Amino acid sequence: MTRTDLRLGIYEKALPHDLSWRERLGMAKRLGFDFVEMSIDETDERLARLTWSKKRRLQFVRDVLESGVSVPSMCLSGHRRFPLGSKDPKVRATAMQIMEQSLQLALDLGIRVIQIAGYDEYYSPSDSETDRLFREQFALCEQIAKKYQVMLSFEIMDTPYLSTIDRFMELKREFRSCWTSVYPDVGNLSAWGNDISQQLWLGYDWITAIHLKDTIAVTATTEGVFKEVSFGTGCVDFHLVFSVLRDLDYHGPLLIEMWTGKERDPEGAIAQARDFLLSHMRKAGFLED
Repeated sequence: MTRTDLRLGIYEKALPHDLSWRERLGMAKRLGFDFVEMSIDETDERLARLTWSKKRRLQFVRDVLESGVSVPSMCLSGHRRFPLGSKDPKVRATAMQIMEQSLQLALDLGIRVIQIAGYDEYYSPSDSETDRLFREQFALCEQIAKKYQVMLSFEIMDTPYLSTIDRFMELKREFRSCWTSVYPDVGNLSAWGNDISQQLWLGYDWITAIHLKDTIAVTATTEGVFKEVSFGTGCVDFHLVFSVLRDLDYHGPLLIEMWTGKERDPEGAIAQARDFLLSHMRKAGFLED
């Protein structure tokens, strides 16, 4: 793969919080990224995007087109707060509302992939009942996604419920639509001690994009760290990751997932992460100059 073939993106939360979308996209372009992934998380502020006015949606589309930086995907983690598998029917109703509003927003903004947080529950215990409810609700989500022609792509998560691509493939036997896919996070896959090569080969036909981040492994005595681990200080073997992607002849997008809210120099931190990953891509023979 050459640099012109590579589509490298940056997660919205890596960029300063107080920027307008025009400023955010401009910074991403200045730092050498092709796209930004939008976040719809569990905060009231980002959930409010689901009810943006037509005028606000048009402004966003204008900003994207004029910047030359696309926003092809959305990380929908709002279901942490309102999980699809909740035993509370009111919470499940809100979760479904969030899902339909997210699909409608994606359709309006030109977003093609919604990354689904693979949680049946997050703040409450997960059990066979929450699993059953999650499957029932996601079956409805899949039907709505078909209507809007927007991809629902499961992230491999930081909880055991969806910690492997094997688990996604088990769900895929039930949710057979072409609009249901997988969005692996190599940091989460690594933290759970998975065989990265086996997992990526297993799910390859259904991979829509890949998150790149570092993590600290889960062990018998530690819960691991799944967020805000500096690249190169965690358990992810990036040389192996890019060697496998080279062998798979992977040409899909790659997204750097990081958070720079605590950084005094967020642009510098992002540039350093980008250089680190590009260096490993070249060393593994995944990327040619």
